[in-house]
This record gives sequence, structure tokens and C-alpha cells, in this order.
Amino acid sequence: MFTPKYPPQDTAPAPAPAIAHVPAVQASAPAVPPASVSSRPTVQLTPGSALALTAGGGAVVLVVGAVLVSMLLAVAITAVSVAVTAVVLRFLITDLRKGR
Repeated sequence: MFTPKYPPQDTAPAPAPAIAHVPAVQASAPAVPPASVSSRPTVQLTPGSALALTAGGGAVVLVVGAVLVSMLLAVAITAVSVAVTAVVLRFLITDLRKGR
């Protein structure tokens, strides 16, 4: 009952042996020197694009900061409301125990 049941062994035929592929000899092309790191095009920032990049980065920082501050404020308001509820419930329970 608890013995494992293995699937039957594969009955697929054995794969055919691979035939070695010999590449054709190509005519030698002139050697192209590898591109060096200094030959890559450089990005040149104009004063307008630098200003736009700075303004965009500042806007992103302001938006992310506003979102984080609002989330922190939401957590703080929730914590204060839970604390006030706990204090009110504590006073109600003590009044019930005193029999008022």
C-alpha cells in the first residue's frame, strides 16, 4: 500500500549518433580591430537637458517624499485612535467593576 509505484522504463529508441559538421572554409576578410571603450559615443548634456534632468529628479524626490510622509501620517493617526480607544475601554471596564 505504501510502496512507491515507479513509471515503466523508457522504451524510446536510442538516439542516432551525431554527425560531425565541418564548417566550410571562408575567404579571409580584412581584420577589423575591436572597438575600444573610448570609441563609444559620449552623452553630452546641454544646459537645457541638464536642467530638465535636475528638475525631473527633484520632482521624483518630492513625490516619493510626499507619499512616504502621508503613509507615516496615516500610521500615526491610526495609532493615536487605537490608543484613545484603549483608554476609553479601560475607563469603561473600571467603571463596570466599581458598579457605577
